[in-house]
Amino acid sequence: MSPAPQPIISRHVAVIGAGASGLVTARELRREGHSVVVFERGDQVGGTWVYNPKTESDPMGLNPERNTIHSSLYRSLRTNLPRECMGFSDYPFVAKDDPDRDPRRFSSHREVLMYLQDFTREFEIDELVRFETEIVRVRLVESLKWEIKSKTSGKDETIGHVVDEIFDAVVVCSGHYTQPRIAQIPGINEWPGKQMHSHNYRVPDPFRDQVVVLIGSSESAFDISLEVARVAKEVHIAARTVADETFGKQPVYDNMWLHPMIESVREDGTVFFQDGSFVLPDIILHCTGYEYHFPFLETNGIVTVDDNRVGPLYKHIFPPALAPWLSFVGLAWKAIPFPLCELQSKWIAGVLSNRFTLPSQEEMMEDVEAFYSSLEASGTPKRYTHCMGANLVVYTNWLQGQCGCPANEEWRIQMCLATFKSRLARPESYRDEWEDQQLILQAHEDFIKLTSNQVSDRCTSQ
Repeated sequence: MSPAPQPIISRHVAVIGAGASGLVTARELRREGHSVVVFERGDQVGGTWVYNPKTESDPMGLNPERNTIHSSLYRSLRTNLPRECMGFSDYPFVAKDDPDRDPRRFSSHREVLMYLQDFTREFEIDELVRFETEIVRVRLVESLKWEIKSKTSGKDETIGHVVDEIFDAVVVCSGHYTQPRIAQIPGINEWPGKQMHSHNYRVPDPFRDQVVVLIGSSESAFDISLEVARVAKEVHIAARTVADETFGKQPVYDNMWLHPMIESVREDGTVFFQDGSFVLPDIILHCTGYEYHFPFLETNGIVTVDDNRVGPLYKHIFPPALAPWLSFVGLAWKAIPFPLCELQSKWIAGVLSNRFTLPSQEEMMEDVEAFYSSLEASGTPKRYTHCMGANLVVYTNWLQGQCGCPANEEWRIQMCLATFKSRLARPESYRDEWEDQQLILQAHEDFIKLTSNQVSDRCTSQ
């Protein structure tokens, strides 16, 4: 005889962060019948998509006493995915017939923010958000409840007001683009030149007529290098993951060189690369990514961050010993973030309500250990634990199976593959030149069907 189904239960859930992951998590939790409070330290929704022209007092982002700026956006940033792929499943990211909006497929950061604002209004999520409220501490207390201490940071008479509250569950959606990760370079502490992390890069003007060494090979590193090269005297890119035959002077600009990684730096200002070449730069720009950082979270050592692995986590979401009362949304990178966060939050919401069932703590831990062993066997560094990459489709399909959601549309998969190939072939122009028009038509046909069904459902419910 199969066990009797458990009753559906409504929980009191805290969501930390009102960026894309926090917004869709709040929506899914409320849809499932939970009571939701979203804590957001900023004064608006959007998280990392809220552009801030200001930079931190420490350009490297290492001083814990610095004035922290949440966003890492630079002024010219455009998405590296087409809008058709980016949107939530039932709220497509379509171009608006509005002169104040950006209609491009690969849109500006402002357009993404406005999409998230539209999403927030459409699903009335803002009424769940406590703005200008900073999380001081999230602490596990008796009976697997969570005590959250928060304080207001606004401009009115409530500033600094501290509140302690108890929640059944906590979902961490605080993003991972705030705490810079710095390359470990021999001699860097004695190097006399200027240094900056890309977290504090906004515009290329400060690099005018400078000799720049840029560390990194990510897409944002490439975009920044092109932008800086338009004003700098020289740009020397130090990259770990580039084929040897592409090293040397680059055809893009006559003032750009590609090198292997930095071997060491000297007190006289010289930077030596691993192939023996060297340069005397004015500044080193670290485009070296970010660290997961949860200074507010106290779990008695159950959840740790070790070489950028948040763990142990079952399927990048649940710590087995604390599931389902603590969870994380949006840790994955090299992914399609908005739809993936939606699936993760659907699963969390269903597990909390008893509609979905997790394996036992022991089974989840065995799965985590097997996953870690597979990474080690394949030579994957620990810091790549949450990198989806080629595993994205398998992981997404698994989550869809858990949630009872339909599989990804074929056009969505093919469009992502086409974008990836185009980015490799035409890194400077792929955002404005594409060859997947048929896929765009298929996407918009699906969007029209979705909108028609939603209108029909609303009429039926009235």
